[in-house]
Amino acid sequence: MNNPISRRAFAGFVLAASLSIPAMSAAQAADYSKDNPLKVVLVLHGTLGDKSFFDSAAAGLEKAKAELPVDVKIIEAGYDRGRWQPALADATDGGYDVVIAGTFDMTGFVAELAPQYPDTRFIIFDDAPDYSTGCCGNVMGLLYQTSSAGYLAGFAAAKLSKSGTLGTIIGMDFPTVTDFKVGFDEGAKAAKPDIKLLNAVSGTFSDPAKGKEMALAQLGQGADIIFPIAGGTGIGALQAVRDAHKLAVGVDSDQASIFEATDPAQAAVIFTSVEKKVGESLFIALKDTIDGKAEYGKRLLLGLKDGAVGISRNKQYETIVPAELRAEVDALQEKIASGEITPATVMK
Repeated sequence: MNNPISRRAFAGFVLAASLSIPAMSAAQAADYSKDNPLKVVLVLHGTLGDKSFFDSAAAGLEKAKAELPVDVKIIEAGYDRGRWQPALADATDGGYDVVIAGTFDMTGFVAELAPQYPDTRFIIFDDAPDYSTGCCGNVMGLLYQTSSAGYLAGFAAAKLSKSGTLGTIIGMDFPTVTDFKVGFDEGAKAAKPDIKLLNAVSGTFSDPAKGKEMALAQLGQGADIIFPIAGGTGIGALQAVRDAHKLAVGVDSDQASIFEATDPAQAAVIFTSVEKKVGESLFIALKDTIDGKAEYGKRLLLGLKDGAVGISRNKQYETIVPAELRAEVDALQEKIASGEITPATVMK
């Protein structure tokens, strides 16, 4: 079944014969080795160099290549939406053992292809298909409980705040977005029960001007630390914080490191970021696949204890956050990882 034409033809018979695929089990694990590697392809609906999800995913695969018996290929489909489904379909037709794609933009395409290729395993990061339809017994959905890391950032922000007022700006009220804020707000209140929290929803992830306007409004209301969770809209908010010489929390990746070379003044005000460690989660998923422990056919919610989320501990963090507070945050992280503290979450 390695011939692309025969695989597609066979897929049609499979789809017609069965509307669902049972979840793959550990019994299906193979003896992978350097001479018989797990063949993995990552399809990016964009390009490398984003210093965020895509670069993190690629780094996770490079780590897997270095430490596990895997053969890896990365396909950059670019930003033309019309190319995404064909790129994924061609990759799936390529005889790979595992096909990886990310975020809600690609989930529908994976859900369509998965029943046609029952012997191929799929991994979606930062989203999951609707398993209740019976479509996706060979698909693993990786989701991230960012509230567990947001809690740490909120605690630190409240302790650092001189005004007693913090602001958050979210792009849209989706669980994968809102979960950051839920943890941030809870952590802030744990640090200072009387902390004032200003919350705003921009309604877009691609309007820096609107993000800047919203941040300026929160700064005008006394916020001295702002946490934008709004993609490109959040960049405008970060600029407002930079110009006001206040502090910010970054999101998704270590945003201070992103700005370090091009805008050091911007990097200097981002004292930490709440990170989704996509690469680490993919490494774990591939290792579990090789070990026969991977749970395909279900969504996995990963958090702080799994090493899939965390906060940036870079030179800005070391410089701005006093040692005593860093020790408090470290202690909180251990309590969350052990289950002694369970931050609220909207990710169920």
